[in-house]
Amino acid sequence: MSSNDKPSYGGRPRVDEDTLRTEKIQVERKTFIFTLKENPRGRFLRITEDVGGRRDTIILPATGLEDFTQVLKDMCETYQELPPEEGGIDD
Repeated sequence: MSSNDKPSYGGRPRVDEDTLRTEKIQVERKTFIFTLKENPRGRFLRITEDVGGRRDTIILPATGLEDFTQVLKDMCETYQELPPEEGGIDD
């Protein structure tokens, strides 16, 4: 059995992935890692949120990147139109 055939967490065989680009941003106590990858099934964006070592990840197929970008842009525009926040999240 080669390393590519070994089961991973869910018992599925490991899929070779190539990293095309990675960017990391820090927002308050959270780190977000954006990784554009490619495997035999296609290209995708992996977004990982790391908070104190606990990680959550979503995978977005590249075919959805334009829609995702538009929704994010719309959310940013709406946010800019809102009145300033009073207090913080911890209030």
